[in-house]
Amino acid sequence: MAKQWLIAMVIIVVAILGAGAFLYLEPEEAAQERRQKRVSPVNVVLPASAVVRDKVAAVGTLRAREAVELTSEVNGRVVALNFRPGEKVAKGQLLVRLDDRQAQVDLKVVEAQLADARRQYERAQSLRSNNSISQAQVDELSTAMAVLESQRVAAQTRLEDHRIEAPFAGIVGLVDLSVGAYVTTGESIATLDATDRMELTFSVPERYIGQISQGQGLTARTAAFPDEVFEGTLAELGSRLSDLSRSLPVKAWIDNPELRLRPGQFMSVSLTLRERQALVIPEQAVLVQGDKAFVFTTDGEQARRTEVQLGAREPGQVEVLAGLNAEDSVVITGQDRLSSGDKVTVVEDDNALVSSDAFPLKHWQ
Repeated sequence: MAKQWLIAMVIIVVAILGAGAFLYLEPEEAAQERRQKRVSPVNVVLPASAVVRDKVAAVGTLRAREAVELTSEVNGRVVALNFRPGEKVAKGQLLVRLDDRQAQVDLKVVEAQLADARRQYERAQSLRSNNSISQAQVDELSTAMAVLESQRVAAQTRLEDHRIEAPFAGIVGLVDLSVGAYVTTGESIATLDATDRMELTFSVPERYIGQISQGQGLTARTAAFPDEVFEGTLAELGSRLSDLSRSLPVKAWIDNPELRLRPGQFMSVSLTLRERQALVIPEQAVLVQGDKAFVFTTDGEQARRTEVQLGAREPGQVEVLAGLNAEDSVVITGQDRLSSGDKVTVVEDDNALVSSDAFPLKHWQ
């Protein structure tokens, strides 16, 4: 009796295990069958050949190509201001004139003395021709005339010091000065900046200095004009790296014909290191898993996951160094819901591609 009961229990346990295995495996097989029957609509593109640029990003500060602080060489009272703050002035234009009446009188006195000395010297030369005067007297008059000529130059310079002219064409800055104000030697009157071409200073990390040279192109942006890109040229390279940042200071020229950029502005810089022809795909097609990148391609009516090696990134697209060729159809929509071997059907959609800002690189689980 006990033996029959044991056999019955074994049969019941085997039946239960068999039923459980059937209930466990049947849904998995059914799910796989459903997946094989499911067809996912996708959009695809072919990799394109495009110019790819390796770039280095930096931040820099704008400076005027030429900049000076206008000061007075002498003490005096302002009698004329011939400019307005923020106005463009020409080279040599008279900006400020100080009271120069005393300087004019001093110049006239020296000129009169010089004219008299010149007449005496000329008369002495005529007398010397018939030995009516000694050569020593002629030389003495010549020396006196030379001294007065030097004094005339000095008086002329003092007179010109009462006139402050623009040393170059540029924009005059703000000024806290008015006609009648008294200025002293060395006192600042205004600033003058040549801004038709701006100097952009920034630093390049040490690892890139072997790839930069004068004449390389760059682009720059500023918060003042967020939708505009300014183009420039690398003009000067520093001779020493910074001990603290291990970077090389450089300068670039940026044309500013409309005079919208101003000294002191902050700019973000993108310096092109080199250009090459390469295979690129839309950035939205890439899935990232850890340190690896993948895309899905279509092989007939099946999706196939392919590992790719990526290179430089451009707005909306990314360079493919390895893993794809120009004939591979790359899935750009719905790839995050695909598995390798899934059936797909290719559909057309003109709005399938989106901007890089709206569709960054996705991480695949």
